[in-house]
Amino acid sequence: MSAEPITVIGMDGGQLPTGAMDALHEATLLIGADRHAWSLPNGVSVPRRPIGELDAVLADLRNHEGPAVVLAAGDPGFFGIVRALRAGGLTPRVLPAPSVLQRLCAAIGRPWDDVTVVDAGGGMLRAATNVCRARPAVAVLTAPGAGPAELAAGLHGWPRTLVVGEDLGGPAERVSTVDAERAAGMRWQDPALVLSLREPDTVPPTAWYSGGEPSPPPGGWALPEDRFSHRDGRLVAAEVRAVVLAKLAPRPGVLVWDVGAGPGAVGIECARLGAAVVAIERDPGQTIRLIANAAAHRVELCIIEDSAPGVLGMLPEPDAIFVGGGGPGVVAACASTAAGRVVVALTELDGFAECRDALRGNGFAVEGCQVSVSRFADAAGSTKLGPTSPVLLLCGTRAAG
Repeated sequence: MSAEPITVIGMDGGQLPTGAMDALHEATLLIGADRHAWSLPNGVSVPRRPIGELDAVLADLRNHEGPAVVLAAGDPGFFGIVRALRAGGLTPRVLPAPSVLQRLCAAIGRPWDDVTVVDAGGGMLRAATNVCRARPAVAVLTAPGAGPAELAAGLHGWPRTLVVGEDLGGPAERVSTVDAERAAGMRWQDPALVLSLREPDTVPPTAWYSGGEPSPPPGGWALPEDRFSHRDGRLVAAEVRAVVLAKLAPRPGVLVWDVGAGPGAVGIECARLGAAVVAIERDPGQTIRLIANAAAHRVELCIIEDSAPGVLGMLPEPDAIFVGGGGPGVVAACASTAAGRVVVALTELDGFAECRDALRGNGFAVEGCQVSVSRFADAAGSTKLGPTSPVLLLCGTRAAG
């Protein structure tokens, strides 16, 4: 392994970082893309190899005898090549420029300490899209096949404004602000960075945690029933919700369907834990409660007032599904999706076998439990246990891949 110094220089189209010219004059190998090399000052004469596959870059640096320089965009330690060099056993000196995220937010005069940052490359477009569906401010590092148009197409049904930065720091730099519906049909130049904003004109609250409020949020999860507006006790009990959440495993990057959502307690809890959520409810009265509950808990759900299973085929592919009502037909439709987890809540045994068989027939390993809870109840000066209605949970898990 080469013991010679390796310097990574961040490029942003402006003046080079302090110390960069000295490193370039001393270097006997330069690795970088054409668009970065062409922007070097006159007088820099170093044998250059175009940057290619990572393994080839690491091999070149290990085998080279003498100082080497690697050119990279913006801050190479921010979703950049520094991590790959360190993982490959190389410890570079890093001379960063402002990151592309800093440049894009500066271009529109916006703070960026509340912005969640995700990388859509490497097959992560779906997860990145789900983060944009769930959070109010997300920066997406794009890649070929996972660019602004593909991201925008996945945001259908979620009102979003996209700020797209193309060739930031390059000669063709352009910053465009456009709604997601329109962005999906446009052609964009690579490389690009996309800022997805729910309310682009709203000044975000002062942040104490970079990237927005962390999950789980204050107050924990499996919230008490009195934290939700509901009708005649038609709400998944807190203790049952705790088991359901454990089985659904909601988290940033996944999409959860809440089918037969009622007042939305399960879907809202999933959203509070960072998941994107589509809630389907056919009862207009319950839909009103669902909207009010989501607003009260300051989360965003894509709410569909329609009947399952008919509407399910028009929704984006889920990672996990909670079925709170609808019977075996709805469970069968949910089981036929690509979801890795399906949880079904039943308050009676009718339909149990059909729901179980629908899950098994679609490749799910099925387990189940009855959740019976007795709570403290004060009566006649003493504390007794008061039972709640038992709920049967069917939990289907499909093997990854």
